[in-house]
Amino acid sequence: MTAILSKAGAIFIPVSNIINAREWYCSILNLEPDYEIIAGHLCCIPFDNNGLNLVLDSQIYNEQSIFRNPAFHFNTNDIQKAYQFLRERKVEFVTEIENGHWFNFKDPDGNLLMVCKC
Repeated sequence: MTAILSKAGAIFIPVSNIINAREWYCSILNLEPDYEIIAGHLCCIPFDNNGLNLVLDSQIYNEQSIFRNPAFHFNTNDIQKAYQFLRERKVEFVTEIENGHWFNFKDPDGNLLMVCKC
């Protein structure tokens, strides 16, 4: 037995402005942007029903800390609908839908994100 569990508790994303990031991430996740800002630089957004949180953190942000490769992907059951949903929100796409399965886009700070049909 190990003291380290094979379960993630949080995914940290460096953001330049915690309030703007909370608004943006909540808008693409179709959530109300009323999650608490903690200590002036953190916002924990529930990411699944198993306790995983998406943690936006403006204290760790700098241009070198942004994701240049996706560190995770958002799941979808309908890749076309997800692409159209983000197109309507005028996100910056990095790829088109690839292999009918996934695409990449950027958040306002330039973090590379992915949506994948699983």
